[in-house]
Amino acid sequence: MLFLITGVSSGLGRAFAQGALDAGHTVVGTVRRPEDLAAFEALAPGRAHARQLDVTDDDAVFAVVGEVEAGVGPIDVLIANAGYGHEGVFEESPLSELRAQFAVNVFGVAATVQAVLPFMRKRRAGHVFAVSSMGGLMTVPGLAYYCGSKYAVEGILETVAKEVAGFGVRVTVIEPGSFRTDWAGRSMVRTERSIPDYDELFEPIRAARQAASGNQLGNPAKAAEAVLKIVEAENPPVHLVLGSDALRLVAAGRSAVEQDLQEWAELSRSTDYPDGHQIASN
Repeated sequence: MLFLITGVSSGLGRAFAQGALDAGHTVVGTVRRPEDLAAFEALAPGRAHARQLDVTDDDAVFAVVGEVEAGVGPIDVLIANAGYGHEGVFEESPLSELRAQFAVNVFGVAATVQAVLPFMRKRRAGHVFAVSSMGGLMTVPGLAYYCGSKYAVEGILETVAKEVAGFGVRVTVIEPGSFRTDWAGRSMVRTERSIPDYDELFEPIRAARQAASGNQLGNPAKAAEAVLKIVEAENPPVHLVLGSDALRLVAAGRSAVEQDLQEWAELSRSTDYPDGHQIASN
């Protein structure tokens, strides 16, 4: 199989690429810096192909996908992984950082997925993965911008899954928990503190995250193994939560939503017209 994986310089992207290469697949991996090109291709000469790409450049994304399809081969599996984390209390964080977060984590993913879909749809085959986060199904104080971007990815990809199901194209959103990568280290942008009112809530959270960096529970190599199992699955899930911490926290977050639905169900129903028509939905 031919994999296209964005953001393979480090972290989960590198782990996914290494896992696919170890399994005998061919991988085209994208990197931001030219100095990372040769290092990636050295992982498996002849099967590891590197491309320099800024996923916020829509034209470049479509050009790279077209070039891979024409010059390397048909893309069987896309893993839209490129992204980063922003940490900061919402009120303290500049809106420019929110736009930057969405440019990479949302629009970069959307462009990559949109670029591969015409090829997969015409072949009536392919598997699209997008790396979200447990923060796409639950929230944590201080990660409003990051969680917001991942919630957007969840909504987009879950919709796409329904749109392309009839074409033999499968879609899976990956929701990792805390894995032993540099996500909470050099890969995270942190807004400086400025409002003392948030000290009691947020300072312990920030300190705990920094202390845990490098000692997280999740093993990136095992995440890659899990993704390869989903590639081979006859009926793959639309949502793939990875990590026992993610499983626990996502379940708690979804339970809180369910509790709100049940507690306020009567009020929710009270807003209907009595003579209205029920809209059919899936």
